[in-house]
Amino acid sequence: MHKIASPLAAQSAAPAFQTTIQDGSTRSLSDYAGSKLALYFYPRDMTPGCTAQACNLTEHHGTLAEAGIRVLGVSPDPAAKHVKFMTKYGIPFDLACDEDLSLHEAFGVWGLKKFMGKEYEGTHRTTFLIDEQGHIVTVIPKPKTKDHAAEVLAGFGL
Repeated sequence: MHKIASPLAAQSAAPAFQTTIQDGSTRSLSDYAGSKLALYFYPRDMTPGCTAQACNLTEHHGTLAEAGIRVLGVSPDPAAKHVKFMTKYGIPFDLACDEDLSLHEAFGVWGLKKFMGKEYEGTHRTTFLIDEQGHIVTVIPKPKTKDHAAEVLAGFGL
């Protein structure tokens, strides 16, 4: 039986999490306390949509940082693939290695997908905008990969 994705809603507390990032160290929600966080879930490194999204966030990273917004990308990819992706495209923010899907499950973004008539389970591209106190202020389902930074700024009311 396939699981249906059911992303968390805005106005709820973000789940406390601890995850491994590309260099083997860990990040937790508490590491972002006092900062705005754009926590974005994407299917896979090196795919066209995921690359466009990461490059858009990279291109506007300075603007996001000036607005006090930190970025954390999450996919099921392993650290070595993240490092290759980050090196190839100059990605300046951390990428979480959610190989066990625990973050995906906690935020409700893993579930049934359909593509070209086939059904499978995978990541539903979703971004959660989390405020300085750890509350989800906005959820961006199906973000525009080539204009995601603008969506993040607008979602925080900036």
